[in-house]
Amino acid sequence: MNGECGFLSRRTVLIASVGATAGAATRFAFGQPTRAAEASQSGNSSAEIDMTGKIALVTGSTDGLGRAVARRLGALGATVLVHGRNAARGAEAVREVEAAGGTASFHRADLASLDEVRALADTVLDRYDRLDLLINNAGIWTDGGDERRTSADGHELVFAVNYLAGYLLTHRLLPLIVRSAPARIVNVSSLAQQPIDFDDVMLERSFSAARAYAQSKLAQVMFTIDLARDLEGSGVTVNSLHPATFMDTSMVEKAGVTPRSTVDEGAEAVMHLATSPELEGRSGLFFNGLREARAHAQAYDDDARAKLRALSVQLTGAGRA
Repeated sequence: MNGECGFLSRRTVLIASVGATAGAATRFAFGQPTRAAEASQSGNSSAEIDMTGKIALVTGSTDGLGRAVARRLGALGATVLVHGRNAARGAEAVREVEAAGGTASFHRADLASLDEVRALADTVLDRYDRLDLLINNAGIWTDGGDERRTSADGHELVFAVNYLAGYLLTHRLLPLIVRSAPARIVNVSSLAQQPIDFDDVMLERSFSAARAYAQSKLAQVMFTIDLARDLEGSGVTVNSLHPATFMDTSMVEKAGVTPRSTVDEGAEAVMHLATSPELEGRSGLFFNGLREARAHAQAYDDDARAKLRALSVQLTGAGRA
């Protein structure tokens, strides 16, 4: 799981559901190789990476996986734009990035509101003249039950936060990202994927927390594939991944779930897509941890992706149908 997620109290049902579901072109130079020690700590032992002068936005970076990734980017010398909803945790994350060797600033936004997503993008556009890396990490699952919730805009909440927010934020920031090329976009998805029912995208008829999460994560992968095609030749690559399963985060601990992996494992996988020279010029891919993998079949369905594009444009006013 990723970002600042709510988690499950009906964990037996939800874990079983998600567990079953889970079964289912450009050069990016970060500068001269002068930070060998930090690179090794950040999961990039095969390359000495220096991100001094580079700017990265990591959504959901005041806790869990996003916070670990922000620290690692700081260790490489990056300027990290820390995002979250809690100012106190944001300040702590900023201090950690700075202690690791980078610089950081906190940007508050509730991704359940598309207006706040737009405001976050506008702040970045106003304050910064480049954006070398965007990591769409923030996400939610459940508040502890299995009740359908809606966003500030009236959309099913999990779809709104996990997919629509990242879709809109990315499109608003694209001109800046392209001007900063070579640059990268990383979408933190999941192996938990279920096909989108385009007759009931907002799950008004057949809601479950597991299904809501799984379809939102597949939507991220579908978006990744389309955006990679749109950005071909621009100097910007975009890839998605399942970082790790049931990491040792506070939300997993509170749910009483035995962790199967660590935040460090997940952060290593995210950093691989974000910084590894092996990913230079490679775009539109899905990874399971450090390994390239296949997403759900619907991700590769041109008609399904066209339907998702049209819906996304309709709901956000951004992108192309």
